[in-house]
Amino acid sequence: MKTYNWGIIGTGFIGQKLAEALAFVPQSKVYAVASRNIETANIFAEKYNCKAYGTYEELANDPEVDIIHIATPHNLHCENTLMCLNKGKHVLCEKPFAINGKEVRKMIDAAKANNVFLMDALWTRFNPNIIKVKKILDSGILGKVTLLKTDFGERKPYHPENRFFSKELTGGSLIDMGIYPLFVSIFMLGKPTKITATAGIGKTGVDTNTSFVLGYDDDKLAVISSSIVADTESAATIYCEKGHIHMSQYIYAPAKISIKMLDGESEDITEKLVGNIYNYEAVEVIECLEKGKIQSDKMSWEDTLVIIDSLDEIRRQIGLVFDAHDL
Repeated sequence: MKTYNWGIIGTGFIGQKLAEALAFVPQSKVYAVASRNIETANIFAEKYNCKAYGTYEELANDPEVDIIHIATPHNLHCENTLMCLNKGKHVLCEKPFAINGKEVRKMIDAAKANNVFLMDALWTRFNPNIIKVKKILDSGILGKVTLLKTDFGERKPYHPENRFFSKELTGGSLIDMGIYPLFVSIFMLGKPTKITATAGIGKTGVDTNTSFVLGYDDDKLAVISSSIVADTESAATIYCEKGHIHMSQYIYAPAKISIKMLDGESEDITEKLVGNIYNYEAVEVIECLEKGKIQSDKMSWEDTLVIIDSLDEIRRQIGLVFDAHDL
């Protein structure tokens, strides 16, 4: 049975979480890490017992590396992913997958051209509790969905160079935080037929608050907000004809899932999880590679395009453009 060697580009919080998660993933090994600062790479490598590289290219050129996890700043995702794909490496790229739909399509084309696996690392998609909610809705036991309300807001310490407030680093609440409630809404309800958005743009030029509504051909709506200047409930409630499902903080990995019927009966349906949840997406990567797939059925390229195209439309409406080559 093959053991897959993982390379991690980026030594920050997400890269470390993936490294820790691989202990729960069959056929997986933390093999190497790369940073633009070799000292940082060495610290990471010592902690996770792997090789260290001082450039991203060195890691991608290592013939022993099978899969590369891209955990760099948002604005580098496309560039880093293309480099790895063109060197024949399988890639799991952190969210947001890229800055816009144009970049995502370049990444997909490169994966096809090189016949290598590529997946969006939206870990929420693989959370067993999120999957359970979807199955309950699809079963029809709660009847038709009538309304979904969700948000994600965390007050971030203000500094112009803080990545959350930096336009250069593609900051703002939508791209970094709003993507989670957007994904949950689309996963539960499907691709919207209409999007309406508004936002508060801060003094650094990024959105500090964004609110948007997803509309559908029937009368249901998903009402969503994100914020980097307010601590919100960061939860989700899905209202149906016969009751509702509530997902508590945090929307990207809810601590509790409960159902409440219109007759007042309620039930906690939360499942106990293993690992740090990042392991579930890594398991999907391994299972796809074992089957010879270059994309996941669960988080397909089309799924990623629906998300990024929705983000692009919201940004057009709120006037959030990161550079001259963006939208």
